[in-house]
Amino acid sequence: MHSFQGMRPARSPAELGLTAYDRRKLERALRQSRDARHFRRLLAIKLIAEGKAPGEAAHLAALSRPAVYFWLERYLTERTASALVDAPRSGRPRKAPRLTIQRLRRVVRTSPEKAGWASHGWTVPLLCTHLKRQGFEVSPRTLRRRLHEAGLAWKRPRYVYATAAPHPGQKKGALFAV
Repeated sequence: MHSFQGMRPARSPAELGLTAYDRRKLERALRQSRDARHFRRLLAIKLIAEGKAPGEAAHLAALSRPAVYFWLERYLTERTASALVDAPRSGRPRKAPRLTIQRLRRVVRTSPEKAGWASHGWTVPLLCTHLKRQGFEVSPRTLRRRLHEAGLAWKRPRYVYATAAPHPGQKKGALFAV
C-alpha cells in the first residue's frame, strides 16, 4: 500500500510503479468513460503516469491536489480504472418505485385517446394526471427525468396555424371579385 502522508512524493512514474501498460489501460478507459468525475480522475492518473507532477496533473484535471493523491493511491492499490469510479451513494428513495421504465414505455406507447383522453399526443402534465389515476403520483420534473432515463424524448406541444393556401393572391381576388 502506498502512503503519501508525510513523505516526499515520488517524482517519476517508475518510482510510483506506473508502467506503459498502465498508461495504455488508462487511455482506453478515458475513451470509454462517460462520467465527468471518473474522466477527470482517469486523466489525472494518466498525466502522472506520463511524468507530470501530481500538482500539475491536479490543475490540468481540475481536481484538488489531495484528491489526486487519494485517487492515485486507490489506483495503485487496485490497478484498475474502475477503482476511480464513484461508489453508489445512498439518497432519498424513489418517489414512485413501482413506476419502472418498462411500465412507463408501455403507457407512452398507447395513445392518449385509447386511454380515454381527448388528446392526440402525450404531454408531461397529461401523463402525470394519467399516471396519478393509475396510482403513480409523480411530479412533472420527476416524470421528465424518468422519460430521459427510459430514452424517451418529450416535447411541448406547439400550436400552429393551418397551412396557407397555395395561391393566396388568386384566392384573395376570388373573394373580392365584383
